[in-house]
Amino acid sequence: MTDPKDEHGDIADRVAATRAQLFDTLDAIEDKLNVPKQLGIAASKVKRGVDENPVPYLAGLAAGVAVVGGIVVAALRRR
Repeated sequence: MTDPKDEHGDIADRVAATRAQLFDTLDAIEDKLNVPKQLGIAASKVKRGVDENPVPYLAGLAAGVAVVGGIVVAALRRR
């Protein structure tokens, strides 16, 4: 026969573990939905990437400048 105190302790332990897991899940969701925090994380990743290997970022910047320049030239030629 099982001891009711052991059953109660087991249930209380499971409830506490479930509650802790729920709090961890809610914290993770809050972190993912916190846009300013996510932008800060993304900016730090980009900065770290530029510091480690700037060539791909410079190539992307050059491509962006070329596209904007092309749009400006096309708009001026239409006038």
